[in-house]
Amino acid sequence: MSDFLAATYPVLGKRLPKVAVADLPTPVSAHLLTLPVGNFGVFIKHDEATSSLYGGNKVRKLEYLLQRARDRGARRIATFGAAGSNHALATAMHATALNFDCTCFLSHQRATASIPRTLNMHRQLGTEVVAWARENRLSQYRQYLQHRNAWVIPLGGTCWLGAAGFVNAGLELAQQITDGLIDKPARIYIACGTTGSAAGLALGLAAAGLDTVVHAIQVADNPFSSEQMMRKLVAKTQMLLNRLDANFVGHNAQERVVWRDAFLAGGYAKVDDATASAVSTANRQLGLALESTYTGKAMAAMLQDLQASDYEGEPYLFWNTYNASTLRVDGRRPDSLDNIPAEFARYYDQDMRVDLNQ
Repeated sequence: MSDFLAATYPVLGKRLPKVAVADLPTPVSAHLLTLPVGNFGVFIKHDEATSSLYGGNKVRKLEYLLQRARDRGARRIATFGAAGSNHALATAMHATALNFDCTCFLSHQRATASIPRTLNMHRQLGTEVVAWARENRLSQYRQYLQHRNAWVIPLGGTCWLGAAGFVNAGLELAQQITDGLIDKPARIYIACGTTGSAAGLALGLAAAGLDTVVHAIQVADNPFSSEQMMRKLVAKTQMLLNRLDANFVGHNAQERVVWRDAFLAGGYAKVDDATASAVSTANRQLGLALESTYTGKAMAAMLQDLQASDYEGEPYLFWNTYNASTLRVDGRRPDSLDNIPAEFARYYDQDMRVDLNQ
């Protein structure tokens, strides 16, 4: 079963269909971590395995967003992100697989080692990549979206409909706990960019009647990444799901999530020693291939809390949101950029890559 939301709330299932592009449920596993102050048992939720095409947390949101585009008769999907955006690439790959055309408005960011492969994947897909200039965004929207039967997915897939994908995830985890696959965790650590995953997950846990608390680890410093935005999204998603099905309530959802801003490491795609160490520890001891922009920061938060003086041995769960599927391209600069904007050629310069992503 992949639609735990529909199974729990049949009326919602009829009124909120989704296209099944995710391989759900994703696995959970138990591990022993050896840290300087002792040994600790932790759980992992493996959302790196949401799809063999391209995994990670965005796929859960896309199930609802791409279905809505289908229902509205769209032929083109458009979305936004930075040059190396996992969301933009996941959207392009899954939209293309469903025979949509795709436009991605991409902005510049701090260079990372993964960006060349991301751009080369867009190149192979034939994504219409537009260098996003916010000061000219209205003219760009007219040029690339007007009269093209486009359905626009917001940055990070974050809106109430995208968040529903993680309401489904919260109910999925609750069923895995009921089935005895893992114990109920006291905390869940998840990277938080545009807040949709954390907001939906908190609401899903509340709908399942679990008192597990989501620790939303801030990884981006932009207007879309704030505790206020996250809590507004929780409230809006709860209200609209309740409007679709009066049986959906999600009591105390706001109490199921804590905003953590101490692991940003100076900004989006920036890295500090704690993040780099967390990525290394996860690889060596947990077999997880994390990166330093998102998941490494969430792992750093969990590792710090496990070693805190007030830790009482309660179980913690790390929600891995980073795609584990191998892209069918390399990171070499192509002879011709084709559909990649010329100004993005800088990301193929190895001297530009300043973090430890891969």
